[in-house]
Amino acid sequence: MIRRAFLGSLAYSIFIGIKSFAGAAKLLKQERYKVAVIDLMILKRQKISAIPLAREIGADGLEIDMGGLGDRPTFDNKLSDPIIQDQYLAKAREMNLSFCSLAMTGFYAQSFAKREEVVKMVADCILTMKAMNIKTAFLPLGVQGDLVKNPELRPLIVERLRQIAPMAEKAGVVIGIETALDARSEVKLLEEVGSKAIQIYFNFSNPLEEGRDLCEELRILGKNRICQIHCTDKDGVWLENNRRLDMTKVKRTLDRMGWKGWLVVERSRDASRPKDVLGNFSANVAYMKSIFQ
Repeated sequence: MIRRAFLGSLAYSIFIGIKSFAGAAKLLKQERYKVAVIDLMILKRQKISAIPLAREIGADGLEIDMGGLGDRPTFDNKLSDPIIQDQYLAKAREMNLSFCSLAMTGFYAQSFAKREEVVKMVADCILTMKAMNIKTAFLPLGVQGDLVKNPELRPLIVERLRQIAPMAEKAGVVIGIETALDARSEVKLLEEVGSKAIQIYFNFSNPLEEGRDLCEELRILGKNRICQIHCTDKDGVWLENNRRLDMTKVKRTLDRMGWKGWLVVERSRDASRPKDVLGNFSANVAYMKSIFQ
């Protein structure tokens, strides 16, 4: 009887262990990749209504923009107000949504290399990140910071990245840059900057537009140099209809690299319905989840 009871107890323990392991594995699989959208791209730049819209779209998270730049000394950032910060955080908790990143898209058109007060601009971004518990910032080097067309700007850009790196390190955040360089050149750029707080915010569209092998670019950069990914292509068709982007192969590549993190849907809107925010982004988020989750 004792032996039978022992074996029964052992079997039950094994069953519970297997069940717990399966549950943990399922949770790990779900958490490895999360899918987000961008408030700017869903036409809700720095509007709290972006949060319920992102949830309606089906996203797990939201990338928030720092606001316009223009000729201002810093971003037009409504989130610098603690009251608005609290409202955003409360709404995100209510909707069970995360803020995956804070974007400085003002640098798409402005010169990170030449604008005065760049350090203040990035410092303001980091302050907002800390207040809202956001760990990644998006910094596009943009048209004026294109290091392929303007290689002479490289020393200035490296110098400025070295200036902002200690601020990011101290705050425990990462500044993810988007460049026009290929992966090998980006590795060299990061080595020149010399800080783990400056990484690459990878954009699928960049290598695709230049005819480079997207998956090979990911492998060259490696998991520790990629902080986040804009996981879409230029507008025209939804991701599921994109013939030059093999998302299953991309997932297999990222799996083998051991990378995990946020996949942020940026574009890939259907050309026949460019203003259908809910339709375009819901379709792309659902497709990304079908592949990655």
